[in-house]
Amino acid sequence: MATYAIGDIQGCYDQLQQLLEQIEFSDADRLWIAGDLVNRGPNSLDTLRFLKELGERATIVLGNHDLHLLAVHYGKTHQRRSDTLQAILDAPDREELMHWLRHQPLLAVDKELGYAMVHAGIPPAWSLKTARKRAKEVEEVLQSELAEEYFANMYGNQPDRWHPELTGWDRLRLITNYFTRMRFCDDAGTLELKAKGGLDTQPEGFQPWFHHERKADRYPILFGHWAALEGYAESDNVFALDTGCIWGNQLTAMRLEDRALFSCSCAILRRDV
Repeated sequence: MATYAIGDIQGCYDQLQQLLEQIEFSDADRLWIAGDLVNRGPNSLDTLRFLKELGERATIVLGNHDLHLLAVHYGKTHQRRSDTLQAILDAPDREELMHWLRHQPLLAVDKELGYAMVHAGIPPAWSLKTARKRAKEVEEVLQSELAEEYFANMYGNQPDRWHPELTGWDRLRLITNYFTRMRFCDDAGTLELKAKGGLDTQPEGFQPWFHHERKADRYPILFGHWAALEGYAESDNVFALDTGCIWGNQLTAMRLEDRALFSCSCAILRRDV
């Protein structure tokens, strides 16, 4: 049995199947998916259905595109020009799929494997114990009758810095942004959410979240979200899994038992999505 961690699939179902065939994925194996299952790629519906059918063999964390799909589903925002979500919205099993997606976590930790996984990152000042508590705050709301109100208040870049006295939707929005949108932050944990380039594009006064001294260092951290890194975080015990499949680059899997990497080409995909 092996466990394979894969970065942002974003609806690239055919490439996912190609990668699984390459690694000879069997019924005894498991997948870890670092969020952004859907959107921009050509087949988000089959991607969702496949991962849902894996049941307990799939460990999944939510990414910003997954949360965006849920917000569209609940009528709290509109589709963007680049969205490719309509097939899901028209599907007969839409409600079942959205219920399943809404019950996925923001942070996954496996003590036996010795890994933690999140879509974007963990604030440097948070220990893993603190991060799990903060993630749970959002997850409980997502899975409750308050979910629709959460999606109505999810979008925005403020507040941009953690304070324990934050309350209400401001608190949940910032926690969400840390886990699903963060790339650069400063020493105090202030987010810079506009910059999306590689490590050589960091704004003055900011660094990649994983270049700060981190309290959440008990287990190696797996994350996606940042295609411009091309799979290289240049930091100990942090593994970047988004290798830009949707941009025509590669879809990559890391076997957690020995950290071996496997990739398939996504060159046939459009680069202007």
